[in-house]
Order: sequence, then structure tokens, then C-alpha cells
Amino acid sequence: MRALLDTCVVIDGLQSREPFCKAAQDIFLSAANNRFIGCITAKAATDIYYLMHRYTHDEKASRAVLGKLFTLFDVLDTAGTDCRRAIPSGIPDYEDAVMVEAALRAEVDCIVTRNLEDYRQSPIPVFSPEEFLKKLEAAIEE
Repeated sequence: MRALLDTCVVIDGLQSREPFCKAAQDIFLSAANNRFIGCITAKAATDIYYLMHRYTHDEKASRAVLGKLFTLFDVLDTAGTDCRRAIPSGIPDYEDAVMVEAALRAEVDCIVTRNLEDYRQSPIPVFSPEEFLKKLEAAIEE
């Protein structure tokens, strides 16, 4: 299974944001243990860098975090076609619509986010981190 992680899930895990960090960190561990193939978008990578740099105030540490993320997760390009196709999308938040278009192009199986409301119109299944972890557990039991 290939899952595209939303920026909020990644930041929850990296910054140990309560009460969300446990599920996010369990997702990181599941990816490290090859239970699924995790992905982030190239646009998310720049957002993650920015948020981590604001959090750490350390250029070297922020880049090191990205380096580790890139060993754990695949990086999906965000293409111009994704941006164009997101404009007429039924997804109200343009940034989320771009992410859905990138996910469609990359043929991922699902998106993992805490922001389920904005993804109601997504043609790709969308799960909360907790729902996604339950789905992984069910797949192992099969």
C-alpha cells in the first residue's frame, strides 16, 4: 500500500505535538518497518523544512530532519498539471486539491491527514492517522 501523508501528520510526529504525535510516530515506525510505502509531496517538503526551522531555529538540524524524512518516505513531485487540475476541483482548499492531484497522478492508495473535512470530495480514500493505523493492522491480520 502507498499512502500520501499530509504535512500536518508529519509535523505532528516531528514536533511531538499533543495529542496527535503518538499516531503520527506510529505511522513513521510502520513506514520504517516496511508495512507500507509512505510518500510526501515536494511542496510538503518545503513546508516541513520551513516549519521545522521555525521550531528548531537551526538550519543544519532542519536539513538533517529532511534528509531523514527522505530515507523514510518517497517524495512525489508536484507538477504544473497538478496545479492546473486543482483549480476546478471540488476540494475547497486549493493546497489540498493540489495534493490530491499529485496523489492521483502518482496512483497512491490513500491520503492520511487530520484534516478530513477538506478532503470530503477526494476521489482517493482519505483516512485519519488512527484510521490508517487500524487499516494497516487489519491488513497484517489477513
